[in-house]
Amino acid sequence: MCGRYAVSARPERLADQFDVVDIFDGLPEPDYNVAPTVAVPAVLERAVRDGADAGQVRRRLAPLTWGLVPSWAKDRSIGARLINARVETVAEKPAFRKAFAARRCLLPADGFYEWYTPDGHSADGPRGKGRAKKQPFFLHRRDGGLLVMAGLYEIWRDPAKDRDDETAWLRTCTVITTEATDAAGHIHDRMPMVVRPDAVDAWLDPHLTDPDRVLDLLVTDAAELEAYAVSTEVNNVRNNGPELLEPLAEEDEAAAGAPAAVAADGAVEGHDGAVQEPLV
Repeated sequence: MCGRYAVSARPERLADQFDVVDIFDGLPEPDYNVAPTVAVPAVLERAVRDGADAGQVRRRLAPLTWGLVPSWAKDRSIGARLINARVETVAEKPAFRKAFAARRCLLPADGFYEWYTPDGHSADGPRGKGRAKKQPFFLHRRDGGLLVMAGLYEIWRDPAKDRDDETAWLRTCTVITTEATDAAGHIHDRMPMVVRPDAVDAWLDPHLTDPDRVLDLLVTDAAELEAYAVSTEVNNVRNNGPELLEPLAEEDEAAAGAPAAVAADGAVEGHDGAVQEPLV
């Protein structure tokens, strides 16, 4: 799964890179430890509802809460369990299929975190003796560019509130994931799907509703990823800052039991490892 990521790009940069027309209020500050249920910047397209431009589809940069709440949900608590949508089933699952057909978005990121557990240790036993510590890794584009994760969004109304009350509306999102390969696959078994620049317009187009054509827009970007070990400070969501992205010194990485290296081609020197979800 993708359960934690970082995004530090300012709204102006995102708007310029993705040809955004409307920038909405409430966009979060740079976040180096994005966790489920917080607001994240998203690029999407929706039709204008009122005024002279009514009906016109415009590209927006807007805050969405990470953790998708389907429109039919009885309450918002389901969102904490729907932070990822598997590409293998996204077009059919009731929680995602309507959004996949017409409510797709881009979720830009500096990169994402995954947790590695050394071989020969239990990740499921009690804390303390005999249980290995999970080593966090940061995975990012080798060229330093934004990782443009494929996302879906939904708009949910709290049935206990009047529909004219702006606080009644919750706008949420999820990250589409796929089986990991290369650099990512040696750390964790899943990774985000990405949207390449030449597919952005089609991905965001709400008029493109054919699931097969939409699936064809998604790619696996593992060959362009690099991974390195980072401090376990990222395990605590209260820790936040650019220092979380700093690579561990080689001696600290070895002491933590992480793979000796993850090469550019994804080969790991040393042992492979089982993988687990991060501790939120």
